[in-house]
Parts: sequence; structure tokens; C-alpha cells
Amino acid sequence: MVPWNGARTKVQIRLSIQRLRTLQEKKLALAKKSRREIADLLLKGRVETAKLRVEGLIQDDIYVELLEILELYSEKLQARFGLLDASTGEEPESSIADAVCAIVYAAPRTELKELQVLREMLMHKYGRNFSLTLVSSDPPPSSVPPRVLSKLALFTPAQELVDAYLYEIAKGYGVDWAPDGPIEEVDGKVPSAALNDGTEGGDDDEHNGHGGGTKEAEKAAVPVANESGKKSPSPLPRDKEDDRAEAPASQQPEPKKKVNDDDELAKRFERLKNLK
Repeated sequence: MVPWNGARTKVQIRLSIQRLRTLQEKKLALAKKSRREIADLLLKGRVETAKLRVEGLIQDDIYVELLEILELYSEKLQARFGLLDASTGEEPESSIADAVCAIVYAAPRTELKELQVLREMLMHKYGRNFSLTLVSSDPPPSSVPPRVLSKLALFTPAQELVDAYLYEIAKGYGVDWAPDGPIEEVDGKVPSAALNDGTEGGDDDEHNGHGGGTKEAEKAAVPVANESGKKSPSPLPRDKEDDRAEAPASQQPEPKKKVNDDDELAKRFERLKNLK
């Protein structure tokens, strides 16, 4: 275990941030190439192979989001390094506790040696007892931020989510492909991380202030058509959509997911459109 040294730790945090950014850029470039290959598979009619590739693409997108979150927490430690260096005892200050716990818990699930060295420094700083509380377990430690845990969850993307991803890729690369039927409502048992990544193409009006919950994949199909000018499969009759759009906000159903999840969806949709 690497011993604690304030000056060295400060340098290590900066190195970790740089490597996190570099790895994100690399993963995004690979994702762009993968999307182009998936579009070629659809053009050749190899739909089943394309669906398998999309499942891996969804996992890669979630991994990139994990790197973004860890970069944010590393920047927090860099900005509040004085608190980190001055803290004593076996628990970090409350203002940096989420960053410390996230890095200690998630660093082993990344491929960044710099981040893992930083993890060892933090473990040495706060001692063995603190480190043992952040060992992977079921259920996971409550001190780890939920958004980190959601990115580390293992799951198989639902078929509706895969179809929505494929439809957005086909639209972006001009391939004439659409699911056999309308994209159905996503089952509530699908992990939230899958819901965040599988739905493609959202309308800003629907994503601002309204949590998608299990309706996220359903929303994906309709807005895509608005952007391209084509009709896309819609899970709801047109008159029901119009009624929902005209209904006052007070009569609309309560969202089942947090606004933060919806913001992540909108951000992911924008990234998908830029990677064409």
C-alpha cells in the first residue's frame, strides 16, 4: 500500500484527472467507430449480430459515464485538497466523503493504474477499518454514491432498449431500418443503468422536468421522428399523445425516476448524435 504523502497525492490526483479524460476520449472514438460498423451490419441485413454489438456498446457508454463521474470526484479532491490533507482520524470530512468513497470503491473496476494508486493513498490515509467498509459486498456499502453504484451494476439490456439504440444509429447513418413493431414500454425490472443508456433520441420538451421512469424507451421512438422528418414507430396512438401534450402539468402522472437520471439521458442522447 502506497503511504500517504500530501505533495505526492496532489500530483497523483492531477495525473488521475488527465488519464480519465484521455481514456474517455479514446472510448468515445471507439464508440463512434463501433456505431459505424453497426450501421454497416444493418445495411447488410445482419440484424442479430448488430443487436449483440449494441449490447456491448451500451455497456461501454455506461463505462464512459462512470469515468466522467470519477473525474468529477477527482476534481473535487483537487479543489478541496486542503481539507483532504488536513483531515485526521478514520473518516474523511463530510464535504469530500462521497469523492473518497467513490474512488476507493470504483477504482478497481477501471483500467487506470493512476486511479488505483490514488486509491491506495486514500486507503493508507484513512486506515484499514475505513478500507474494509468499502469492500464490494451485497448489498453494496451505503457510503458509496448511488450514481456510482448504478454504473457498476451488471445487467443485460432489454430488447426494447437495444431496438431503440439500433433505430437511432440507423437514422444517423441513413440506413433504412426500424424495429418490426413499436418499441414497447420497458419493464420496470430493468436496471436503471440500462434505462439510461438504451433509449435513443429524446425530445427536449419531454426530458425537461419529467422523469422518464419505465416510459423512457417509449419516449425515444417518438422524438426521433420529429428530428428526421420521418414517422417512427410509436407505442401510443396519436390522439393519446396529443392529449398528454395538452394536459396540464398537474394532471400528468408523477415521474418515477429522479430528474438527475433524466438529465443523464438527455446528455447521452446528445453524445450519440455527435458521434456520427
